[in-house]
Amino acid sequence: MSLSIRPATECRYDVVSLGEVMLRLDPGEGRIRTARSFRAWEGGGEYNVARGLRRAFGLRGAVVTALADNEIGRLVEDLIMQGGVDTDLIRWAPYDGIGREVRNGLNFTERGFGVRGAVGVSDRGLTAASQLAPGDVDWDHLFGVLGVRWLHTGGIFAALSETSADTVLEAVTAAKRHGTLVSYDLNYRPSLWRSIGGQAKAQDVNRAIAPHVDVMIGNEEDFTASLGFEVEGVDASLSSLAIDGFRSMIETAATAFPNFQVIATTLRTVRSATINDWGALAWSPESGLVEATHREGLEIMDRVGGGDSFASGLIYGLLDGQPLATAVEYGAAHGALAMTTPGDTTMVTKNEVLKLAAGGGARVDR
Repeated sequence: MSLSIRPATECRYDVVSLGEVMLRLDPGEGRIRTARSFRAWEGGGEYNVARGLRRAFGLRGAVVTALADNEIGRLVEDLIMQGGVDTDLIRWAPYDGIGREVRNGLNFTERGFGVRGAVGVSDRGLTAASQLAPGDVDWDHLFGVLGVRWLHTGGIFAALSETSADTVLEAVTAAKRHGTLVSYDLNYRPSLWRSIGGQAKAQDVNRAIAPHVDVMIGNEEDFTASLGFEVEGVDASLSSLAIDGFRSMIETAATAFPNFQVIATTLRTVRSATINDWGALAWSPESGLVEATHREGLEIMDRVGGGDSFASGLIYGLLDGQPLATAVEYGAAHGALAMTTPGDTTMVTKNEVLKLAAGGGARVDR
């Protein structure tokens, strides 16, 4: 790949993510509605990528976010620090005592099993992160003085409020000004856009951000819902019809946004909550369309965060100078492995990713 990546010696951070970090409350094998105890994790679509790059791949990562300064916020901070992600860029909002003006986001998530699908219930109105606004972050200092090789953000954070969408736009334009590569995961969530204009609003916001993106990521639904690319034949399988549909979609996206240097998409066929078919495709002008190993009948413990782990594996491969075909294998392998453990975030090692990407299996390592 001929991506123009800033040298590591010039930058404090290999990757910075911009997005909300919520406290995930997990009832384990049970249901939210009948739970008497929850396990606490941290998670967020954009943050998970920086954490994966730090924890699994050993890169230097940080997160730009905001938290209400109370015990819940400090718990989230502690979880972030356990993941090795730098907390220096967190903005702390004074807490008003009851959350009338500012609060921290909560995400209740049950994993599902068999015919019972996974369920997520977020509680994130008026959060500190959603109130980040242009001017709150000195992007020129971050990108120009401290130095960042790669910025990752996405459509979940952009959907939280008018000011968060404007903050994303401010961040990506500043990143480009200083030669920092930008990746963006469309991550369309109907529940986030429903009350603020639905798909039409999502497309307005994402099409304003897209001209500043180098690596665009999404699944088969995201490109239509978030960017308005109506292409027939696209589904989550790897049939010849589906691949032709993806190729057509990519050609449409690359024509609309010639700044895209890489376009990548995950492929998932949900056979049950615990059995999915899983794969990925990616494209660049140099490589054309490349395909990761398609894993039929992948057994899943917790599907949340699989796409984020795909993104971090892909980004690691690109930062490491690997061909796109190798980078997409890293992404698909990391996503597959991340879904074998609970929580949003990765618990695997780089060696495990590289082994699976190279065709290794699940025999016992002794």
